[in-house]
Order: sequence, then C-alpha cells, then structure tokens
Amino acid sequence: MEKSNKAYKASKNIYDDTLTQSKWWSRLYIRFFWSGVNDVEIARQVLNMLPDNFEGSLLDVPVGTAVFTTEKYGRMQNAKITCLDYSQDMLQQAQERFLRMGIDNVTCLQGNVECLPFENASFDAVLSMNGFHAFPNKDKAFKETSRVLKNGGMFCGCFYIKGENRRTDLIVKQVLARKGWFAPPFYTLEELRSELSRYYSSINVCNDAAMVYFKCLK
Repeated sequence: MEKSNKAYKASKNIYDDTLTQSKWWSRLYIRFFWSGVNDVEIARQVLNMLPDNFEGSLLDVPVGTAVFTTEKYGRMQNAKITCLDYSQDMLQQAQERFLRMGIDNVTCLQGNVECLPFENASFDAVLSMNGFHAFPNKDKAFKETSRVLKNGGMFCGCFYIKGENRRTDLIVKQVLARKGWFAPPFYTLEELRSELSRYYSSINVCNDAAMVYFKCLK
C-alpha cells in the first residue's frame, strides 16, 4: 500500500483531471488507452444506485478526492456517511471539498481496506469507486467490505478489469502497475463475477471496455 500511497501523492494535482477528462491531454489518454470510456457516466450510473433519500449508514472506500461523490453527498442529507482512504493526501482533498460544500454528515478516516476499523454488519451500503484495482490484497478487501455490510445491504462500485482491451491491459501492466497507481493481480470479468458470488446473494455486473461497474446485495 505504501507504493500506491506514494504514487497517488505524486499525482494528486492531475488525478481529478484524468478521471473527469477535463483537460485535452486527459481526453486523449482516455481515448487512446481506455477506448474512450466515460468515467463520468460510469460514476453517474454507480451513484444512481444510491437514492438521494438514503437514510442508512454508508461506507465509501476509497473515497479518493471525492471528485464524483461530493455533489451526491450534498443531496444525501439524511445518510450517515463514512469516507475512508489509505492516502492522507486524497483524504485531505476530499475533506476540503466537503467543507466547501457545507456537507456535515460525512466522517473522514485514514485507514486500510484490508483491515477495516469497524464492527461486523456496521453499514447499510458500501461504495467503492475506482479503488479495487489499487488494492494489493483484493481477497482481503472483498472479505472486509462484505464483513462490515449488513445482511440485505448493498455493495456497489467500479474499477478496472483485465482481458477486455489489449491496449488498456498494456498501459496498466507497463506503466500504472509499475508506478503504483494500480496493483496486481487483476480480475477478468468472469473472475470478478465468481468472486462477488462468494459473498453476495444477488449480483449485477456490467462493463464498458476495461471498466466494470456493479451492484450486489448481501
């Protein structure tokens, strides 16, 4: 996780621009290496899985910079939201966003998804956007996110999967994984479905090229 922490610290000034494709170079990067996948649209679909009138407890791990979630959380005024990230730099940016928006029902914590500091069945929903491809021990991450989720609770999110786009797989292997932004091993689409089926009674998994998004019920 330390390698990943250093990588995200070094890229904190370009992270949001890359995800939101707000710069010409980020649009070119996404178009060439990611088949033009629209992260903004994927984020919208994932966040729509959570109703604005959600009144339960939500764990967001990793919260990242909250570039996609801040506006959504501003509408979820009756929810109890806990945001966790291993990167203190990412967490600080998220906290600053929440503060500027006047969002006061969010608690931000530094921590490791592989050893979540919560009791069993603590949350009604777990959200994980653009995170699992950065977790070194994905088995533990899946176990932990399932452990803290209540029976009947929802697990939703999105991340990179291998085997869907050769150009994406190449940039992930040769650059992103070596630099620490992503951490192998990576799942194929079918491997992910199999893994989720171990923990959840209902799974709905979709993908856009090498990005997968999902909704699971425990």
